[in-house]
Amino acid sequence: MNLQKPPRHTFAVAPLMDWTDRHCRAFHRALTKEALLYTEMVTSRAIIHGDREKLLGYSPVEHPVALQIGGSDPAELAACAKIAQDWGYDEVNLNCGCPSERVQSGSFGACLMREPQLVADCMQAMAEAVTLPVTVKCRIGVDDQDEEAALFALVESCAAAGVNTFIVHARKAWLKGLSPKENRDIPPLNYSLVYALKRAHPQLNIIINGGITSFEAIDEHLMHVDGVMLGRTAYQEPAFLGQVDRRLFGAAGDVGPFEALEAYRPYMQAQLEAGVSLPAMTRHMLGIMHGLPGARAFRRIMTVESIRDGAGIEVLDMAIAAVRDAIAAAEARREAYAAGAAQ
Repeated sequence: MNLQKPPRHTFAVAPLMDWTDRHCRAFHRALTKEALLYTEMVTSRAIIHGDREKLLGYSPVEHPVALQIGGSDPAELAACAKIAQDWGYDEVNLNCGCPSERVQSGSFGACLMREPQLVADCMQAMAEAVTLPVTVKCRIGVDDQDEEAALFALVESCAAAGVNTFIVHARKAWLKGLSPKENRDIPPLNYSLVYALKRAHPQLNIIINGGITSFEAIDEHLMHVDGVMLGRTAYQEPAFLGQVDRRLFGAAGDVGPFEALEAYRPYMQAQLEAGVSLPAMTRHMLGIMHGLPGARAFRRIMTVESIRDGAGIEVLDMAIAAVRDAIAAAEARREAYAAGAAQ
């Protein structure tokens, strides 16, 4: 048994298919140095047989970064864990929570909630193959399973195999009758069950996921579990990530949108010079000005101008200038109003 040291999970950004690619993660790292970032799920067969640079390549700025794998064959997953370690990832995570039909047809993802011993065998094989942490991301059950029995069976089987970190999306997955999108919202959240899991197994590192949208909610969860994972909020309102290091890790101040974009700029320039299209990066940045004057203009410029032939870093400059102009205009209106009211 390879009992491993827990990785850092006080705050993690969830793996999101088609969203958290390498350009997204590099942008998120410009906002937070402390959050643990995750790749999109990559299947074990793709890792073994596919283009590894395309599937696994990442920028050094992304660390700490975890590779999430989908699969259910212990030997295959052990080989993938070794590959992940060779590529320098900080953690390997097994997906036991994705409810899509494509994933089900491959006998992995959320359907593995029904096979806790198989998951434990997979995790033990992975843990024995590497020295970096191996972790599980799961649901609290699927379909008509008893939630407590399903969750505890999976966690306890894996813990017996030496795993000590579990990221729990606090909803069931309904594999029949709900789409993957509906599975993100319709099954009710059961945070209290995840809290109960931590009380029953205080030695384990329990991370909670699902429906978390504010720092107030994060503070509440951290009274009961070891960490939190956010997905859509972190992606759709990335400025949220700019507060993480101060609010959760004691950093001196926040990273504002303009500061983050300036930090991301060298990465964008290098990627453009390497032949990466501008929209591949700008699509992850559309929400950074959320709530600020000019946010709509920022999104329009980044969306429309980035797809023009030859578009480059000047599109970012144009979008930033639109926001700065809108902020200045809003401030001028406030000053004029205050002056009028004083007369």
